[in-house]
Amino acid sequence: MWSAHHRKTAVLGWLVLVVLATVLGGAGGMVTASDDEMGVGDSGRAAAILKDAGVDEPAGELVMVTARTPDGWRDAAADLSKALRVTGDVTGLQKPLPSQDGKDALLRFEIKGPSDEAADRVQPVLDAVAEAGRKGAADGIAIHQFGEASSEKHLSDLLADDLKRAEFTAVPLALGILLVAFGAVVAALLPVGLALTACVAAFGLLSLASHQLHLFETTYSVMFLMGLAVGVDYCLFYLRRERDERAAGRDADTALRIAAATSGRAVLVSGLTVMVAMAGMFLSGLLLFKGFAVATILVVCVAMLGSVTVLPALLAGLGDRVDAGRVPFLNRRSTSGTSGGVAGRLLRPVLARPKFFAVGATVLLLALAAPALGMKTEQLGLEKQFGSDAPLSISYKKITEEFPGGPAPARVVVAADDIDAPPVRDALDALTEKAGAGAELTVHKAAGVAEVEVPLPGDGTGAEAKEALGELRDSTVPAAFDGVDATAYVGGDLASSEDFSDQLGRGIVPVFAFITAVTFLLMLLSFRSVVVAVTSIALNLLSVGAAYGVMTAVFQHGWGAELIGSERVGAIENWMPLFVLVVLFGLSMDYHVFVVSRIRESRDRGMDNRSAIREGVTRTAGAVTGAAVIMVAVFAVFGTLSMQDMQQMGVGLGVAVLLDATVVRMILLPSVMVLLGERNWHTPRYLKWLPRISHAEEGPTAPLRGDPYNAPVPSGR
Repeated sequence: MWSAHHRKTAVLGWLVLVVLATVLGGAGGMVTASDDEMGVGDSGRAAAILKDAGVDEPAGELVMVTARTPDGWRDAAADLSKALRVTGDVTGLQKPLPSQDGKDALLRFEIKGPSDEAADRVQPVLDAVAEAGRKGAADGIAIHQFGEASSEKHLSDLLADDLKRAEFTAVPLALGILLVAFGAVVAALLPVGLALTACVAAFGLLSLASHQLHLFETTYSVMFLMGLAVGVDYCLFYLRRERDERAAGRDADTALRIAAATSGRAVLVSGLTVMVAMAGMFLSGLLLFKGFAVATILVVCVAMLGSVTVLPALLAGLGDRVDAGRVPFLNRRSTSGTSGGVAGRLLRPVLARPKFFAVGATVLLLALAAPALGMKTEQLGLEKQFGSDAPLSISYKKITEEFPGGPAPARVVVAADDIDAPPVRDALDALTEKAGAGAELTVHKAAGVAEVEVPLPGDGTGAEAKEALGELRDSTVPAAFDGVDATAYVGGDLASSEDFSDQLGRGIVPVFAFITAVTFLLMLLSFRSVVVAVTSIALNLLSVGAAYGVMTAVFQHGWGAELIGSERVGAIENWMPLFVLVVLFGLSMDYHVFVVSRIRESRDRGMDNRSAIREGVTRTAGAVTGAAVIMVAVFAVFGTLSMQDMQQMGVGLGVAVLLDATVVRMILLPSVMVLLGERNWHTPRYLKWLPRISHAEEGPTAPLRGDPYNAPVPSGR
């Protein structure tokens, strides 16, 4: 209420926060994580050895020139080689390597300068290759390029385009939904405006944080997704309660006080629960998830603070002008103050036959979750990530078909006190010989480090390549360096992927244990009920399981994938299950806390359990429905983006929120609470010491002189 008393200070303070965070974040810039920082396991140790030794391998590029006849590529390859040298950005250009049938040739070279700057320097090379492709097309010459710099630039550009597309689609979509929900332009603009300013401020703060914790490129997309969703939700809950109280006949000051004491408290509890749940990602042991944790905690914290500070200030200043700009046929404010007339009719049979509906809803969610029993996870390769028809995927596939193992060899990194010692050199030579044709040995004598590049069969990522990698790690490398005073680790793209997946498998148990324990404790503290806390976790797990099942059905098995412009990829991105678990545990608490708080509020007023459930669910139905529609819409936008992991995230979260707001909150929650009866609110004797948190509006208070916001508040009954 301080914000309502000091409106100008609250609004100005919020604007200063947003501008200051944006300016400071923009000045500092975002620091992205390097490959060695992202690594874990043996591949991470191999990358760390190279970094500590100051060995920076230039970004390698491959260009394949294809002709219709053997040796028909020679003139085109010669012209392209000359054009590449002219750019001044190429070094180490090797002679064309012909394929077995002589119709293809591979040009191998590197981009000048540090590897982490290669993506910024590769454009002239891309232009030269594209020009050569246009000139050779008339003679039946096809040119395909793939490499570290070109793929990184493609990924960065794609992420930037996708984020821009998401912003320009999701924001108008959310605004349109709010216009329908409130029927007034000002009321619709408030949640969107606050959510966007919260995202902008959080972007700046995240850029500052990235100087301490380096981030992955997709972190900003995740932050925008979460920020827009929770920012609109929190404002919607608060604003909906204030409008309902005004519709019930209360004056503006009283309505605002009641909204602050009820929905404001629910927003605080929900926001804290989400932030603490997100903190569980720190236990994964992976830098990717640590970045996700920082991003989501920042944006949820900023959105939560804005909804309980600047929003009350704006509402106090606007008063009934919050309904300005009414849209014809849409502004139908109820005079009873009861939202959810349709919800009341839908809820009537649920409360009349709670056992039937509880079993039916549970069976439905379990059926949706069933495909998850066969879920397979892997780090999706380029063809799966960008789609089989993407130019980069086509180039990668054609190059690996003609020159297996070229783009993604395994890399054995060896460190020794004396890298030139005879036993060490003998071991390196033996390993290179054992690795077979195509293996290359590079010794960095001054750094005391050596590298052996070992081609992997197939495209370097399939089952055959994984088997070869396992043999290299388990037998070939240990046998070569047995008894030798040297340290050897196997790295490379496939090794990094396998180590990442292994760490995910180890990390999911402590993360799950943390978020379930925290959810239980926070719900126990908020409602002083073990039953409510356990029920919360059980309902969340059903939502998560259903989301897993739908993701598996759509993306692993391809059921309906073409409807969203995707395709069957045979697996789920390996980091997706853990991310979806944590995010859904957090987001589900938005609705759960909001609905159960309203039920508890009615219960504290003296209603019996069944009546309190009916009152709480019907009065929150409008806000929950509006919030869910916006969340689903935002997530659906991400489900239509270019990258496979963004599609999986959007579909998984969207389906889970939809089920959570309908099947769980409208059917399963009320039916289970009716069946449990008074046990919902029973506090065991050994927990009587827990503080009692009121979920109803504040009682009458003595008004301060000249302070209309401290006027007595009606009981509301």
